[in-house]
Formats: sequence, C-alpha cells, structure tokens
Amino acid sequence: MKPAEQQMKLLLRGVVEVIQEKELMDKLSQKRPLRVKAGFDPTAPDLHLGHTVLLHKLKQFQDLGHEVIFLIGDFTGMIGDPSGVMESRKSLTENEVREYAKTYERQVFKILDRERTKIRFNSEWLGKLSSLDFIKLGTMMTVARMLERDDFQKRYQEQRPISILEFYYPLIQGYDSVALKSDVELGGTDQKFNLLVGRELQRTRGMEPQVVMTLPLLEGTDGVRKMSKSYGNYIALEDPPAEMFGKVMSVSDTLMLRYYELLTDHDLDAIRAMHPMEAKLKLAEELVSRYHSKGAAIEARRDFDQKFRKKEFPAQQAARIDIESGADVVQVLVKVGMAKSKSEARRLIQQGAVDVDGRRITDINHTLSLGKTYQIKVGKKQFASVSL
Repeated sequence: MKPAEQQMKLLLRGVVEVIQEKELMDKLSQKRPLRVKAGFDPTAPDLHLGHTVLLHKLKQFQDLGHEVIFLIGDFTGMIGDPSGVMESRKSLTENEVREYAKTYERQVFKILDRERTKIRFNSEWLGKLSSLDFIKLGTMMTVARMLERDDFQKRYQEQRPISILEFYYPLIQGYDSVALKSDVELGGTDQKFNLLVGRELQRTRGMEPQVVMTLPLLEGTDGVRKMSKSYGNYIALEDPPAEMFGKVMSVSDTLMLRYYELLTDHDLDAIRAMHPMEAKLKLAEELVSRYHSKGAAIEARRDFDQKFRKKEFPAQQAARIDIESGADVVQVLVKVGMAKSKSEARRLIQQGAVDVDGRRITDINHTLSLGKTYQIKVGKKQFASVSL
C-alpha cells in the first residue's frame, strides 16, 4: 500500500470534514486494509451524480487497497432519513424498497469494482433485533441530544411533527457501524449527526470508533439546491447519453469546476486554464463515457455539436453582423432577433439567461470583438452562431 501521507493527500481532496484527521492517519499507518462504508437508502429507483460524490471517494479508497462496503439501507429505507427535511418522509413499503435496491445494485458498478466491492443490506442484522434490543438501543440517546440536530430543532420550534421513529433513525443507522465494525464511514454533510452516532455506539461497545468523513452535497443543474429527483435538477446515471451530455452542458462555469473537483481526479488548475466551453465539453464527454461507453460519448458530443451550431432554429442557425467597431452583447442580441428590444436584452442578461461561448454573461456592457464567431445561447431554446 502507498505511504499514509500519500493516501491522505488523495483522500482529503473534496472532503469537508474529517473526525478525526489524526485517527485516519493512524489507521492508514497500520498498513492494513481499512473497512470503509457508505450507506444508501433505496428511496428512489435511480442513482444520480449527487450520489457519486460518495461513490467516487469509495473508489479512491478501493484503488488504494482498502475494503469497500456499499451498504443498502433496505431496513432504514422503510423509515425514511429525517436529515435535511422539514417534514416526515413518506414511509416506503418493503416491495418498493426491494425494487429500488435492485437498481442500486446494478448502477453502483458503473463506478466501483464489482470483484472488490461488498454489497450488504442492513436488514441482515437490523431485522434480527428483538423488541428488547430496540428498547436498549433507545437508552443510548436522550431527547435533548436529538433536538441538537438543526432539522429536528427547526421542526420542533415550528411545531412540525417529528415521529418517534425518526428519533430512532440515527441510532439504527449508527448500529450499522457496530455490525460492520467499520473503520471509516463516508456521508454527506447532512449526515454528520448520524455518522457521529455510529462513533458513539462503537465506543460504548468497546470498539475503536470509526473515522467520519463528510463530503459536500453536490448542487443540481440549477446551481442552487442539492441534486435531487424531487427538485428535478438531477443527472441520473441511467439518463440516455444525449440527455446526460446536454444536462452537463447546461450547468454554469462555476458549477462545472465544482463537478470537476467532486466527480473527477483532474488537476483543477489545468481545467481553469482551458476555455470554459472546451472544459465543459470534456466533462460531459467524460461522464457519458464513464456511465455509458466511449462510443456513446463521441456520438453524444457529435449530436450536441450539430444541434449547438444548427440549434434546430433554422432562422437563427447562423448570422453575420457588419459593425465598424466593437459590439456590446445587448446590440448583438437585438440584431440577431434573440431579443425584441435593448431593454429586453438587458433584462435577459441581468437574469443570467445569456451565455456566450459557454460563459454566462451578467454585465449588460459586455463587449464582443470584431472578426470572431461566437456561440450564443439565450434561455434553454434559443441558440445562434454569430460572426462579427
């Protein structure tokens, strides 16, 4: 195995917090494979790029020679994780959870090595707990401690209902760490409370507590809220190649860099040095290739390139503007018919609806140079290739 210092450099990339970093260094210095787990409740049929932030980190551990456990929370999925929500989640039936779990098993190997990954279901041990075991588990945490959680605290203050079952969720998830004797557990920042409960339960059982690593919640294509099917801002691993490619191309330049950081191992300085449009094309092609095939990625890029230039808007597929001096983008939008007036053009720019060569323009005084061709997009449906 690589020296602990080298492993740490890779493993800490993109991580928000490690509890405790020294403990992780000590475990890595033991030069033995660590048991690393991440849990996923099958509450929807598709995994999306937001889930792959954890999967990508698991793959890094796997490539370094550690034992990776992909834990499917078929038992906890029937309760519903209260993390980050302001009302009780809908409880799923056993059949729903079972069907969703099948899709997870299939999709996870788009990233992880099938031969070196252990898939476990927490119903294996949680389903065997007796009523007395659950009573004992309930003594491990106080109501006051539970209410320290931001989401529970807010719901309590706003007099929103919190079920006793939701109070049990962190304890049940924490028990997974006891059952699996995990050395490291990964989770999103919204999972921190649950992961720390796992440390506490291990400690009460005389076990060495697991290291907790929290990773960022990946923003969806809207660049605001976390990626989620319920928000409609997700990129699913099983989206058709052309659809996946187009969704990646629709994100902002800033979000693109975040996707590079959390979903790839590329040198970010090298990516920043690239033209934003080329960097985004590279990212879209890489993700489609990873989750489909290289051939599908090439075809998706060709399809996007043709649509981007032709734009499926024949009247606007190409335009040449003869101007004696530099043209501001407001003037160009009006001349090519992408805005009815200069006031409308300014409004579109200020709303963030205008992209030039893949870069969002927010300055109404932005100037375009003569002798160049620009790819301009307004909203989601207007495109033009404009030569000045």
